[in-house]
Parts: sequence; C-alpha cells; structure tokens
Amino acid sequence: MHLRLYLAVAAGGFRRYATYGTATAAGVFTNTVFGFIVAYTYIALWEQRPGLGGYDMAQALTFVWVSQALLAAGALIGGGFHEEVQERIRTGDIAVDLYRPADLQVWWLAADLGRAAFQLAGRGVVPLVAGALAFPLALPADPVRWLLFLMSVTLGLVVGFALRYLLALAAFWLLDGSGLNLVATVVSIFFSGMLLPLTVFPGAFGELVRALPWAAMLQVPLDVLLGEHAGAGGAAPALGFQVLWAVVLLGCGRLLQSAATRKVVVQGG
Repeated sequence: MHLRLYLAVAAGGFRRYATYGTATAAGVFTNTVFGFIVAYTYIALWEQRPGLGGYDMAQALTFVWVSQALLAAGALIGGGFHEEVQERIRTGDIAVDLYRPADLQVWWLAADLGRAAFQLAGRGVVPLVAGALAFPLALPADPVRWLLFLMSVTLGLVVGFALRYLLALAAFWLLDGSGLNLVATVVSIFFSGMLLPLTVFPGAFGELVRALPWAAMLQVPLDVLLGEHAGAGGAAPALGFQVLWAVVLLGCGRLLQSAATRKVVVQGG
C-alpha cells in the first residue's frame, strides 16, 4: 500500500513540473547557452593544459554537456523541494505533513525523484544532443556503461536529496533558511565538480574533495560514464561510495527528523 502511495507521489512530482512548459523551455535554452560558454572555456583551458585532470579534450567536453544535462535534475544550483519544506515549516503547514499516514522523509524523496525524472528528460536531453552535434564528445557505445551511469545518476540524486533534506529540517531551528541555502548552493557548485572536474585538484585537497558527498552527485556519475571505472566490477567501488554517503546522510536525516518532531518550533503557527 505504501509503495503505491510513494509511486503516486513520485508521479505527482513528475506531472507537477511537466505543467511548467514555459519554464522548462527557458531552462533548456539557458542550459544550452551556458553549455556553449563553458565548453569554449574548457577548450581554451585544455589547449593550454592537455590532459588536465586525466581527461582528453573530448572527455572534458563530455563532462561539460553531461553536467548541463544533470544540472536541473540534481538541483545543483538551488531549487528543489527543500525551499518548499522550509516555507511549510515557517508557516506551520508542516503539521499537515506530519499527520499524513506516510513517512515524511520517504514522501519528499519520492516527490523529489519524480521532479528529477522530469528535469532529466525535459531539461537534460536537448542540451546534451546540442553538445553532441556541435562538439566531438566521448559518449560510450557500450549499453552496460550507460546502465551503470543511470544507476550512478540515481544514487547521486538520492545523495543530493539527503543533503537538501538536512537543509530543509534545519528550518525547524533557524526558521529562515535563505542564508543557509545560499551557502549550500556555493558549496554544491564547487565540490560537486560542476565548476571544474574534481580530478584537476592535486594532492591532499583533491583527495578531500573527491571523498566528500557532493562528489557523489556529479563527479562520480561522470567518471562512470567516461569509463574511469570500466566494467561492472570496476564501477562497484564508485557505486559503493555513493551508496555509503546515501545511507549516512539519510540516516542523519532520520535522526534530525526525530529531533525536530520532538521539539517543533514554528514561526507564526
């Protein structure tokens, strides 16, 4: 029964964002234009530093365009459910959510995965196709690698949700999460690899950023796609890294949710 409920919630999340046709078209245009800007920036950088980060030119350009395809789905520059939850906490409407015969965390996970599925299809495909037509990309022909990539993307979406769920629940104590959201967006942009692949950072700092949970959102799926973890056995450590962070962060969310529901502080409600 609960499984059907959460599937319905996910489908509702998909349909909700599918109704915003104009916003989706504007997002596709923005992602595509920004993709060209970043692609030419990468071309200039890789011409000066061939093999930077362990990628050749085609791989670097693939990194750009697949990142643009995942940008909205992963809510890497803001948006997503957590701002809505924060507002519901501020107004007191979160009480309605807590009275539902469903788990709060799983409910919002299902809704966010539905949103991400639409964003991946609605805003991800066109920029990637545009990039593939304009530049020589290193997209694999092996269907197994695409399957591993989709698994990695799904795990990355769960890790991203878990991080944003912690942001959402922080509003029980902060009441206004706008400042925290801004900091979280900057951190996500830098540590996910959206600005530059995390492999370009050398030494201990590079090892640190590649071990943080934000790497699981973008860097790891891209490396799986690019064959840095070739084959099912080779991809297992990368997928395991994502599973580990998903379990840890979802577990932290459970603990914070339990603390929040024991002591609810609602502004104005």
